[in-house]
Amino acid sequence: MTIEINAPTFPESVQDGSIATWHKQPGEAVSRDELLVDIETDKVVLEIVAPADGALSEIIQGEGETILSNQLIAKFEAGAGAAAAPAAAADTPVAVASADSVASPSARKLAAEKGINLSAVAGTGKGGLITKEDVDKAGSSPAAPAAAAPSSSKAAAKPVAVPAGERVEKRVPMTRMRKRIAERLLEASQTTAMLTTFNEVNMAPIMELRAKYKDKFEKSHNGTRLGFMGFFVKAAVEALRRFPGVNTSIDGNDIVYHGYQDVGVAVSTPTGLVVPVLRDAENMGLADVESTIRDFGLRARDGKITIDEMTGGTFTITNGGVFGSLLSTPILNPPQAAILGMHKIQERPMAVNGQVVIQPIMYLALSYDHRLIDGKEAVQFLVAIKDMLEDPARILLEI
Repeated sequence: MTIEINAPTFPESVQDGSIATWHKQPGEAVSRDELLVDIETDKVVLEIVAPADGALSEIIQGEGETILSNQLIAKFEAGAGAAAAPAAAADTPVAVASADSVASPSARKLAAEKGINLSAVAGTGKGGLITKEDVDKAGSSPAAPAAAAPSSSKAAAKPVAVPAGERVEKRVPMTRMRKRIAERLLEASQTTAMLTTFNEVNMAPIMELRAKYKDKFEKSHNGTRLGFMGFFVKAAVEALRRFPGVNTSIDGNDIVYHGYQDVGVAVSTPTGLVVPVLRDAENMGLADVESTIRDFGLRARDGKITIDEMTGGTFTITNGGVFGSLLSTPILNPPQAAILGMHKIQERPMAVNGQVVIQPIMYLALSYDHRLIDGKEAVQFLVAIKDMLEDPARILLEI
């Protein structure tokens, strides 16, 4: 039975996608729910799995092709299995001179990126097909040794002289996600009146609170760890309540005031930065915030964050401190009006009650759209967050 493999239904915010990698080739036996292809969109990589046991009979859209929502990309033969595969020419890997004709699209792409001559690669796929794994193995294997030199205990290979000025370059196409990130960052810098205000916060009170209660917190909340991000989210939510002008966006000639706090948390992934959203963060407890952020981080690493989870948001928090950043100016996430940047906690000498004391200090940065938020409001907003973090009881008491 032939089954049509279609692209998934893209949300309204995603216009199209592109075929990233075919993990299976026509005739190659697959099991039900086994990964067939990755489809890359502006925001996330989507996976399409086999609908049944069988084999692909035809790939209609190759790697790199642009596709639309629900577009036909391949045909699948249910129950075909290994019978649909072309007979192998030999039991051992075959090196074919005209390698381009028997190499998979992903293998050709990887070979071009690594500068590998496919005619020298042995194909281990069915019928001598050169797979992506064959190319990857060929690129990581040391080159074959040259003919043995005359026997001598003192003989040594001479280093190859590289002409002066000759340097190696590698050119790879930009992914759709990286393109979209670049477009949005450029859009934010060109279409907003972005300004950044800074402050510093003494992290000692939160660090003491965390050290005192982290074990009980983890035991009481089913293994959820007490981190710093939860305090920042709760402080930001309370500050957004006090300064509703920061929780806004522009829609044409209108200013939209959001009566809820959907806080986006920037998460780094191997393919780029994504911003999953904590929906109705004002109704979430500290444990809920921490467990949800941890779940986002784990799924983002594996590419499992959905487009819906990254859509919307009224305010964003980004933490460059996890990578060692001491100070930065975060760029707005349009159409939001503000973004809070956290940084590395660094011990510094501070004046406390007339005495010089070493304290753990973090710099905070608030970038905001000056078209919507005045400087006074932005500074007061950031000071409110600082005050709540330096006296965590304020978060609980909402004062």
